[in-house]
Amino acid sequence: MLLSRLRVPAVLQRIMSQPNTPSRTATAQSGQLPLERTADRERTADDAIVELSGVSKAFGDETAVETVSLQVERGELLTLLGPSGCGKTTTLRMIAGLETPTAGTITIDDKQVATQAGATAPESRDVGIVFQDFALFPHLTVRENIAFGLSELDDEATAERVDELLELVDMPDHGEKSPEQLSGGQKQRVALARSLAPEPAVLLLDEPFSNLDVRLRVEMREEVRAILKKAGVTAISVTHDQEEALSISDRVAVMNDGRLEQLDKPERIFESPKSRFVASFLGRASFLTGYVHDGVLKTGLGTFDAMTLDGYTDQYEGIAVDVLVRPDDLRAGRAAGEQTDGEVASRQYVGPSFIYRVDLDNGDTVHCMHNHVEDFDLGERVSVELVADHPLAWYPREGAKADQFCSVTGNGSFCTLSETIDSGY
Repeated sequence: MLLSRLRVPAVLQRIMSQPNTPSRTATAQSGQLPLERTADRERTADDAIVELSGVSKAFGDETAVETVSLQVERGELLTLLGPSGCGKTTTLRMIAGLETPTAGTITIDDKQVATQAGATAPESRDVGIVFQDFALFPHLTVRENIAFGLSELDDEATAERVDELLELVDMPDHGEKSPEQLSGGQKQRVALARSLAPEPAVLLLDEPFSNLDVRLRVEMREEVRAILKKAGVTAISVTHDQEEALSISDRVAVMNDGRLEQLDKPERIFESPKSRFVASFLGRASFLTGYVHDGVLKTGLGTFDAMTLDGYTDQYEGIAVDVLVRPDDLRAGRAAGEQTDGEVASRQYVGPSFIYRVDLDNGDTVHCMHNHVEDFDLGERVSVELVADHPLAWYPREGAKADQFCSVTGNGSFCTLSETIDSGY
């Protein structure tokens, strides 16, 4: 049963009291987040060291990367994030010079290094690469591995540079060891030191943590970020691990099906994803089906002030929407009879918390995060409360029109959510 709860969470009330000046126009047919504040726009780098302009790459009839444009600032750590086959590794290989673009241009440190007509060799691009398998030379010591790319320096200068790098990666006493004597984390630090030795303009990291166990992966990504920042190096990383990308990056570029979906700071990517794909790919996403009329949002959890939606204005009056909610935005509670909203369908124990999947009576499915001491039984009827402390991202449902799918009576009453769903959303 849909309860009438026209309200806004307390923290959102404070947010909503601030002036709202949206700058994005409606795109109700696109499935994209309809409003973009000035801070959301892709910023123009004042000191871009890498620039991709309209870069595409096709292998025969298959397009791996399509019209990607982005800039990387000097000293920035940018991560290309996406599922397997999204084009992120191909993009990295084009920056490295291991692939040539089918269209577009690539510029590194104010030098154009690739066009569809041709490209400079990888060794001429002033880039370093850290591979996922580290690729250390087993027959060389740690010092010799790090010194491998310093052929232009004399012996004294090479020794000084190796010493600097061993200190940088916190391995000053490991120089004479062979790679087989090192742990996985130590091998990664040596590979990083070797790539940094020639002082490249840009460092490329290809899934640098994928061969490490989970505990070491978390530890090393913090160490690697600290090393890169201390060295002042510009770095571009590739990963499919959302947590990794969000935790180490200055900015994240989310890719899907060869296209750049969104480029922004990690917190903006997570909190205000511009598309359903980005919302679903980052973290556990649920969507509340809803309908907006006369400043009111109606959902399977009741009715709310439409200002709960990020960037809402009355230009979106009368549209059907999907509202993004994550487990920490919702809380389940015990209630009786008609006060309940749905049924607990499953639960997942994630250490300090349980995540409950709740099937709502209107057909939506949501996830609620709870402290591990709060316990609900499978099949138990529960109420669900929206407790988000931030405006909620939302997406117009494709083709959704008030007069076609969800009529409004003269007194402002809504059609039921089941009618909306049955109409083909």
